[in-house]
Amino acid sequence: MSQPVAITPSPNLNISALKASCSACSMHQLCLPMGLGESDMTRLDDIIGRRRKIPKDTHLYRIGDHFTNLYAIRLGHFKTFQVSPAGEQQVTGFQMAGELLGMDAISTEHHHCDAMALEDSEVCEIPFARLEELFGTIPSLLHHFHRMMSQEITREQNVMLLLGNMRAEQRFAAFLINLSSRYAARGYSSTTFQLRMSREEIGNYLGLTIESISRLLSRLKKQGLLRVANREIELLDLTRMKALAAGTEICD
Repeated sequence: MSQPVAITPSPNLNISALKASCSACSMHQLCLPMGLGESDMTRLDDIIGRRRKIPKDTHLYRIGDHFTNLYAIRLGHFKTFQVSPAGEQQVTGFQMAGELLGMDAISTEHHHCDAMALEDSEVCEIPFARLEELFGTIPSLLHHFHRMMSQEITREQNVMLLLGNMRAEQRFAAFLINLSSRYAARGYSSTTFQLRMSREEIGNYLGLTIESISRLLSRLKKQGLLRVANREIELLDLTRMKALAAGTEICD
């Protein structure tokens, strides 16, 4: 999706600067369909709401909140999670710049999970009712949105596969490979990146204990597959790591 332009400007808001930053945003190619014409780009710009800063550990929305906007992540990282009646948190996903938050609420008009910033982040609010109006006149935009929804469905299916059929080392390797490919798509290194989530959050997401995550990190380091420095991960052998995720190599 596009980046931010305010619908109702405040007296101090520089609209021209916001539009310029939108077109120059590093997430442009991920958020917008390729080949969108200038006039269509302007129409899409016009419906984008405010750019909103979300401090670390702050909610973007909570389960049960009424749905009005989608949120394109411009900067930072988020996690989505649900809380059981007993108060236990279950992480359902990690999202990064160039991805959309809020699609879970389209069918019922209420959010089915919480979304929280893992670091100081920034999102662009996209009023969904106004976005739907554009779908009928900009077919490429509708196609792009369907593609993003399909990617989200595929991601959720992959999580089910992770939790259901994979050994612990496969789950963790697949998680790192997934992050690697997503960072590469954003123009960052596919082999060296920071983990924005804690080991406890990773374990929660993968159905593993924090002790298991620590053991797996130590084992993979010993085998020369990765290097760890605090939260920085360097994948030293991407081919073997992919084989481990696919189950064709065993972690001793």
